[in-house]
Amino acid sequence: MHPNLRCLLAGAALALCAPFAPAAVLSFDDLVGPDGYDTVPAGYGGLDWSGSGWSVFTADQAPFTPHSGEGRVTMAWGSDDAATTIRFLAPTVFDGAWFAGYEEATVRFDLYLAGQRVASSATLALSDTPAFLAAGWDGAIDAVVVSSPWQAFYVMDDFSFASAAHVPEPAMPALVLAGLGLAWRSTRRRATAAGGRASASSTRDA
Repeated sequence: MHPNLRCLLAGAALALCAPFAPAAVLSFDDLVGPDGYDTVPAGYGGLDWSGSGWSVFTADQAPFTPHSGEGRVTMAWGSDDAATTIRFLAPTVFDGAWFAGYEEATVRFDLYLAGQRVASSATLALSDTPAFLAAGWDGAIDAVVVSSPWQAFYVMDDFSFASAAHVPEPAMPALVLAGLGLAWRSTRRRATAAGGRASASSTRDA
């Protein structure tokens, strides 16, 4: 393989893979301290929690099992779905989060962009064993709501998302592949031309 084409292939592989790398996981463990927090700080993790009612939960209490560390978040009794709204400061790809709670509780994600719901995740039935609920949507969103008929009957942990810098432009893969095609064609053309010149030179020498 031509060295230039090898370099192009390596660069393209990095360009295609890097945008999909996860960028952030909020474990809530850094909110655990001697004073603690009654609510999640408004700008925690670079997100906007100011319109939500999430509280940090650190007690060792079944069935509110953490997925990692001690910190996880929960809602107050009597909360509604709107109180769970978490907003991103820029359109972002959201991966999902871990949940544990009472068996009668279920949760799902409702995903929003510019005030419109664009998708909803599957519905997850809970237990005291943490389980991951995937967003089920690979497009960018700017807000996520945790919908449940039983708010406060669960905890959420390890909230995972990609930063805006890692959200790929829709045309990026196509552009990279088109560039590879042109590079390959150009390399083949040069190789064919070089072969033709060598053949002509051999004929003259003969």
